Amino acid sequence: MQLKDRSSLSQNAITVLEKRYLKRDPEGRLIETPEEMFRRVANNIAEADRRYRSPSQAAETAEIFYELLSSLAFLPNSPTLMNAGRELQQLSACFVIPVEDSLESIFEAIKDTALIHQSGGGTGFSFTRLRPQNDRVLSTSGIASGPVSFMKVFNMATEVIKQGGARRGANMGILRVDHPDILDFITIKEDPREMVNFNLSVAVTDLFMEALQKDEAYPLVSPRTGKEVRRLPARMVFNQIVQAAWKSGDPGIIFIDRINRDNPTPALGNFESTNPCGEQPLLPNESCNLGSVNLVKMLSHKREIDYPKLKETVWKGVHFLDNVIDQNQYPLPQIAEATHRTRKIGLGVMGFADLLTELSIPYDSDEALRFAEEIMSFIRREAREASAAIAKERGVFPAYDQSIYPRQGIRLRNATTTTIAPTGTLSVIADCSSGIEPLYALSYHRRVLGGVRLPELNARFVEAARRGGFYSEALIARVAATGSVRGMAEVPEEIQRIFVTSHDLAPEFHIRMQAAFQKHTDNAVSKTVNFPREATPQDVEKAFLLAYREGCKGVTIYRDMSRDEQVLACAQSDYC
Repeated sequence: MQLKDRSSLSQNAITVLEKRYLKRDPEGRLIETPEEMFRRVANNIAEADRRYRSPSQAAETAEIFYELLSSLAFLPNSPTLMNAGRELQQLSACFVIPVEDSLESIFEAIKDTALIHQSGGGTGFSFTRLRPQNDRVLSTSGIASGPVSFMKVFNMATEVIKQGGARRGANMGILRVDHPDILDFITIKEDPREMVNFNLSVAVTDLFMEALQKDEAYPLVSPRTGKEVRRLPARMVFNQIVQAAWKSGDPGIIFIDRINRDNPTPALGNFESTNPCGEQPLLPNESCNLGSVNLVKMLSHKREIDYPKLKETVWKGVHFLDNVIDQNQYPLPQIAEATHRTRKIGLGVMGFADLLTELSIPYDSDEALRFAEEIMSFIRREAREASAAIAKERGVFPAYDQSIYPRQGIRLRNATTTTIAPTGTLSVIADCSSGIEPLYALSYHRRVLGGVRLPELNARFVEAARRGGFYSEALIARVAATGSVRGMAEVPEEIQRIFVTSHDLAPEFHIRMQAAFQKHTDNAVSKTVNFPREATPQDVEKAFLLAYREGCKGVTIYRDMSRDEQVLACAQSDYC
């Protein structure tokens, strides 16, 4: 597919590509077109085939990858688009960096984080191993300042590094619910100026959830001694998490024991942290590269899913992502070693909400939930089949014998194959809805790096309005003011149901949709439960508890306008 004069890309896609992805000369002038970017990435990633195939086969792969990317049927994570075939050649989006209980380890982690952020990656940390505030430091006869104080150092380092970057530095900070400093961690973002470069999550254990259900106290454990230091009422701690999330969206929750029950290589250690958006649990020093299938492109002319095309796209996507592991120039040798050991990839989807509108299926319906399971079950099955086929040619991942797969009789190239990522700017490039999120609004502004605001008006709704004979400039103005058509008398009820937006949804449907995809995803699912501004803390509590009952691996909530800045905002809100 030729991107002649870029007409197949939306204006917003062109804006994003020019601002963040396309090559520039030393004077800052653009020297690459979108077509040339896709060609650069395809050629570079196909080079990995030369290790296993003939040069002519590698050339054929380059053409396959180019068609895959330029058709917008599949896109890899942003660092791959930015860096493949360029001097940096750092292709991964997600890293987890260990933070041990020593000053040397802490500042080594900060240095490693600087290198990763400079290369366009995001980082996750567990601060659980750090001794609590006022604990003894034997080497100096002093007292410890605790994990929260060191997190502020990480945050400041990110603030400095991101100033010249093409991609905003992002971090995930995690603390186990049984750490003695957990209450300080939960409330750290009460001041909106604190930890602006971090998402926060509490690693909640099954023991804590059992204590909560029984209205009992649970133990806090010293990471230095491994001994219980005191007990707290689980209900009190949970209420503080709920209240803080209601105020600012942080912290979220990850269900750490559930995540580790799905660990494919338990002999290598436990998961302690995830990437910044929570969808990718990783062992210390692991990285992961992600990619997403654009589901809207999988529709046939009969307006139904073209499963043969979806299978073909999944197989090509798995091949692409496995090649990325070999082509990647890792920022640190220990990351290269850990990543090659398990060869984890994360194939997911974007455009799900758009697909539902094309098929006239309301997002908040049982039909949509069944459809989500059907699609993701198919994708995971085919992703594993593709990984197994690559393993026959290239061998299984090196830690295979330490994994769960030998006793299952499965031979895979990759320890994991599926992840649901948020696909923020990727979905702008592909001109589709983000990840598995519902439509945020039918009209809104998206804020991207550098303060640029991209106007979004849902073209499918405009088309439906014209086709249905109820289009008017006055209607579009009303939609721009509210973002939704719920309750508008001039809009047919069926259209109101189909074009449901994030704030139209009951919170439980956000959770149920996340759970539907999680059932068929190796890693985890990035999904935000959007609440209207008038939502109560009790609404947040219900969402957290439902996420646990429904089998989610974590949950993130966001109440509209609860932060000074937000990435998405209705077109005429105070943020525009």
